[in-house]
Amino acid sequence: MQQTNFQLSNITLNQDVEYLNKILDGVLRHEGGEDLLNTVIHFRTLSKALRDDNRPSNFDQLNQEIKKLEPPLREKIIRAFSVNLQLYNIAEQNYRIRRRLQYQMQDDTVIQPRSLEEGVNQLFDNNISIEQVESALDQLSLELVITAHPTEATRRTMLRIHHQIANLLKKREYAYTRYDKKVIKERIETEITILWQTAEIREKKPSVMKEVSNGLYFFDKVLFDVLPLVHQDLEELLEDKYNHRFHVPSFLRFGSWIGGDRDGNPFVKAKTTYKTLTEHRKLVLTKYEESINGLKEKLSQSTKRVDVSGALVKSIAKDQQELHYNGWHKEDEVYRVKLGLIHRRLKLTSIDEENGYRDAHALIDDLILIQDSLELHHPNGNPIKLLRKVIRQVELFGFHLATLDVRNHSGEHENTIAEIFSLVGIAEDYKALDEEAKLETLIKVLEDPRPLISIYDEFSEETQEMIETFRTIKEAKDTFGERAIEVYLISMTTSVSDILEVLVLAKEVGLYRVYPSGRVKSRIHVAPLLETIEDLKFGPKMIKRLFDIPLYRKHLEARGDLQEIMLGYSDSSKDGGNITANWELYQTQDELHSIASSYGVKLKYFHGRGGSLGRGGGPLYSSLLSQPPITLGDGVKITEQGEVLSSRYLLPDIAYRSLEQATSVLLTSIGGIFQSEKQEEMPTEEAHKVMSYASDVALEKYQELVFGDPDFLKYFNQGTPLNELGELNIGSRPMKRKGSDHFEDLRAIPWVFAWTQSRQLLPAWYATGSGLKAYLDQTNNIELLREMYKHWPFFQATINNLQMALTKADLEIAEAYTKMIDNQEMSKRIFDQIKAEHALTKQVVLEIVQQEELMDHQPNIKESVRLRNPLVDPLNLIQVQLINQLRLLDDDDPKYTQLLEEVLATINGIAAGLRNTG
Repeated sequence: MQQTNFQLSNITLNQDVEYLNKILDGVLRHEGGEDLLNTVIHFRTLSKALRDDNRPSNFDQLNQEIKKLEPPLREKIIRAFSVNLQLYNIAEQNYRIRRRLQYQMQDDTVIQPRSLEEGVNQLFDNNISIEQVESALDQLSLELVITAHPTEATRRTMLRIHHQIANLLKKREYAYTRYDKKVIKERIETEITILWQTAEIREKKPSVMKEVSNGLYFFDKVLFDVLPLVHQDLEELLEDKYNHRFHVPSFLRFGSWIGGDRDGNPFVKAKTTYKTLTEHRKLVLTKYEESINGLKEKLSQSTKRVDVSGALVKSIAKDQQELHYNGWHKEDEVYRVKLGLIHRRLKLTSIDEENGYRDAHALIDDLILIQDSLELHHPNGNPIKLLRKVIRQVELFGFHLATLDVRNHSGEHENTIAEIFSLVGIAEDYKALDEEAKLETLIKVLEDPRPLISIYDEFSEETQEMIETFRTIKEAKDTFGERAIEVYLISMTTSVSDILEVLVLAKEVGLYRVYPSGRVKSRIHVAPLLETIEDLKFGPKMIKRLFDIPLYRKHLEARGDLQEIMLGYSDSSKDGGNITANWELYQTQDELHSIASSYGVKLKYFHGRGGSLGRGGGPLYSSLLSQPPITLGDGVKITEQGEVLSSRYLLPDIAYRSLEQATSVLLTSIGGIFQSEKQEEMPTEEAHKVMSYASDVALEKYQELVFGDPDFLKYFNQGTPLNELGELNIGSRPMKRKGSDHFEDLRAIPWVFAWTQSRQLLPAWYATGSGLKAYLDQTNNIELLREMYKHWPFFQATINNLQMALTKADLEIAEAYTKMIDNQEMSKRIFDQIKAEHALTKQVVLEIVQQEELMDHQPNIKESVRLRNPLVDPLNLIQVQLINQLRLLDDDDPKYTQLLEEVLATINGIAAGLRNTG
């Protein structure tokens, strides 16, 4: 369909920013007088001049004036720029919402890219038949999993204020009278004042249950309503286009790790997991009660006016007898009567097993009774959407709200199995066995229907906790439903025995059972997590060996012949660099899919992406586009971490836009399988060779610096705010595994966070330029790289993420951080390498994309970075000055706490400005 350009509303992004800035200036004047306001304006002007003129003298002047700042003015300057950036983010989100509305106001010749409408149109225009669409819908499955990884620097209290300001800014567009505009401005000024007067730094790390509460906020305020809307709109668009009523399955779901992820988090216990699921159920039942009350207000039809179904009348009589309750005071308003009875059963669900709902299916049955009856007297083709929405909510969220994944480290399972086997006399030293001996032992145990342990056995505290975790999983499934916990994830899976060990523990609590006849019953998926480059390379061989075990194949048959595999983007990138990690992930998926197909097994990939570019981040739709298309049909899971939650799911309109983009891409990718006429598809064999060659060169270049240079860790530790990040209370999990100072035990999150703060963003781009340039030097075939960029979504996403990373990196600001390193000769040597690689990568990328400047293909994002930089730069320079002073003080020095708080405030501000932490 022809797409035409059109003019956005007169209130542009810049006007919104200017409007909010003027209000902020008024707040600054109130809070600090003309002195504060004039100083902030002065620094804004200097910082903008630094960017506009790019003269060293501007940088020196800005830096020198920052050095002169003293408390308490300095602390207020930090807060002013931080709030300024938060307001810019709000204005930008409002602009995105306005842009979507403007598209919807156009005629049908103007369709927003990657909207549901564009996705449906592409199916129709590519002659995808009704039968093929139905087949594609059956394959559609996307699960987004929120995590408690410590990457959200903004307090939930602050996010609530952001939400209020965003709503007021949106209302401003529809304020037509002077009075309405005045009131909105006053309310925004109030919210900004409260924002200014609220402490932005957490005083202590959040508890796991606080993290659970934070995660549930997004379900409560946004997802419970937005998810059904995406499904409903897709159904209606398909019906309008094809003149056929499709049933869109509940393909789009949200899961959670919060309260289930115990890898490296000593605060997540079995009782924590159960309490988490209790909170899930409590919220979802409350939301259903609200929805039922909404329906009760609407469905006031009377049997004096309409005829209702006999099945509905019978069910009402049965309910009234069982519950000893009439449901509604007017008997002729039968739908209200039935809904009142439904409401009563919901109230009893968690406390009265006999009279509450046994499961979510029973609630759906009651709602469908109402729907079937309404169809007897309501106009055809005009269903009551509110009722359909409630039915969809129950299908999506059940009585568990969100499926909770449980994860732990492979070493923890091995320790537990070793202790159990030693106690019961199976193996005196299980850990000392080689892999084949371990497998033989594990298979023998799994084939034996008898349990190994009893409730009277005594174990170490760690082993007992592990056993309790598996008992909790079984209890949770029995209490909250099978979907409450579906997957057990194994971090650092390096062998087949790592997987079978978990199956043995599942067997001991009844989650897995082998009957004397040989029949297997299994209630849990066991999913390996392939994290490092070495793990990714070995993954296909490991999975083939696993699938060759007859007992494990029976487990898979009991699980619908579905194997879930998680892929780690964070540690693979930290281990091997960005392009190598991406390429190994791509190849591993392809190879694993081929192996699974030969065994008749479906693979569901779980992409462990972070929010930042250095951890596989980027737009959700881009994540899907970069996967091998053939892997999308068996279901996709993707982690949604940290700042991604607030940037994507704080506002309903933004959440809808993110989810419709992902749905559109997923639908058309699966639908594309049915196209009969296709051009030669990427990646060709030659494209594979390009990536393999570039990846090999890049890996050597990356590891030469990160692992080969003996001074690199010192450069990283001293030249970034890594150590100070540990004081920022943004998550319950420790920053390092085992409390170790070894590089391999440093979590990928602080690794990326620290590089982002120092504006180097090294994990997101370093060595890629060398890899691609080596290929060009050998072949001089730039045209092939350009073809790959145009026609291969994986390569296009890789290059576009590079453009973003190179644009956000600022090596002039980064150089200020290198001055914190005590060995300046070493610092200059390493930084010069980084600068040279940045310049090379930028040059190669621009040659491939054929642009004058980075991000020319996305001018809105390019402009956003340009406008943010003058607000972020002063915070970076202040941060450097403060860290230099802080590191000279002892922890017990009275000035230490004050300086640390200021450093942490700059970290928050920079994170807000770059829209990335870790």
